[in-house]
Amino acid sequence: MSAGVRIAVVALVAHDRVLLVHRHPSRQSFPDLWDLPGGHLEDGEDCSDAAARECLEELGVGVKNLLQVPVGLAIPGVDARAFVTSCWSGSPANLEPDEHDDLGWFTAEELVGLTMVHPSTRAAVEGALELGISC
Repeated sequence: MSAGVRIAVVALVAHDRVLLVHRHPSRQSFPDLWDLPGGHLEDGEDCSDAAARECLEELGVGVKNLLQVPVGLAIPGVDARAFVTSCWSGSPANLEPDEHDDLGWFTAEELVGLTMVHPSTRAAVEGALELGISC
């Protein structure tokens, strides 16, 4: 990945719904918006390892079988990688209430009414839902 801000996010998909997190209104970056769970890569960390670590830290779930999907975030200085999976252990819960004040499962139709971090996130999530992946 290139220099700058490096992030990895994950679309957890179950029964034609995707899990999204709502960024806390007090967040400095992108407050009060819906997004995929994930976060910054640590030094020397692989994208998929970062995505898995973030899911464990933020949601308490252990993800596997991550499939990388295109996400076109046009945010200068940000290199974002997105993954999708329907395979995880544990029940997603908000373990980072200072980062997220809500989480929810949404269908593709329900995404239309949400304000997302970036418009391309919605297209990436819709694409993930269309994949019809299974464990």
